Amino acid sequence: MANLDVALKGAMSIDGAIGVALVDYTSGMTLGVAGGTAELDLTVAAAGNTEVVRAKIRTMEMLKLNDTIEDILITLGSQYHVIRPLRSHSGKGLFLYLMLSKSRANLALARHQLRGIEESLEL
Repeated sequence: MANLDVALKGAMSIDGAIGVALVDYTSGMTLGVAGGTAELDLTVAAAGNTEVVRAKIRTMEMLKLNDTIEDILITLGSQYHVIRPLRSHSGKGLFLYLMLSKSRANLALARHQLRGIEESLEL
């Protein structure tokens, strides 16, 4: 079991990682951040993506889909943004937000590693 700092450091060790955050999607508050760039405020990006998560949850409810979100992928010209809602009871309402360099990341491997980090995260 990993605490938040260990989990964030683990996510930053994923090939191509630019930044990672743990975010509360009910409030938009960032609970922890690692990495990022001077040009990109990771806290603002993470908070903005709470709307993406909320919209997907609302859509699933309207469609009466009895399922869970594994992850949400946003592909930009030079980056991947992976949003992974936590499934544990203690992680309800939280998601991991990982930004990756498209040219340096292996998306399948990054998703696999992020899933492992989520499963080991102790809140």
